[in-house]
Amino acid sequence: MTQKERQEHSRREIYRAALEEFGTNGYDQVNMERICANHGISKGMMYHYYSSKDQLFLLCVERTFSDLKAYVEQHMAELDGQDALESIKGYFLLRERYFERNPWQKAVFEHAMLRPPRSLADQIQQLRAPIQETNREFMRRLVQRMPLRPGLEPDKVIRHLEGIGTFFQNAMAYYCQGGKKGPDLHTMLEHAGEMLDLFLYGVLRQTPETCPEREIRTGRPAPQPDESIEKKEIL
Repeated sequence: MTQKERQEHSRREIYRAALEEFGTNGYDQVNMERICANHGISKGMMYHYYSSKDQLFLLCVERTFSDLKAYVEQHMAELDGQDALESIKGYFLLRERYFERNPWQKAVFEHAMLRPPRSLADQIQQLRAPIQETNREFMRRLVQRMPLRPGLEPDKVIRHLEGIGTFFQNAMAYYCQGGKKGPDLHTMLEHAGEMLDLFLYGVLRQTPETCPEREIRTGRPAPQPDESIEKKEIL
């Protein structure tokens, strides 16, 4: 093994140890000594490559963002040809599929996004920029083929959909939890369509008189006045 290969191996070993610790215990409960002790890493090797737990946490955040971005871009083509509702639902759930397979990265992601250390917040936002651009590109492509309501500008719709993204993930967890530990992917898939329908079409009951254009926009017929199931319309 060459010196370069040994260095890369050492860095991978430290990264995996840090990811497990941050992913299991959270940022506040982890320090450099704990990582070394729990994973048989010498302090000399640790401090040769990384000077602080902040540096290690940012490494885990950066890898999580980049790995998630690669996964999303790899699977985005699967959503082509679907209607808007199914495309958005599928796109948001790509993240959940990835994190179902990578629970330590999921914990790091949630900590970085929802409870970032104050001293690292700006750096985390910078690391997030590439995957944010991937999200925007998906939204731009989607909006281009959506029959928008008259008066809505594409840029405004994109901003709205971007805002939904973060809220959707948190709301799905709360919406599906029901006193249990949290939703599995099957449960999320079961409820995602209903939640996104609310986001896209609002909560007002439709009639042919109040929303004659829905069938044109969505391909779904507007309900008749005597139907018991209430559909929604964009607010």
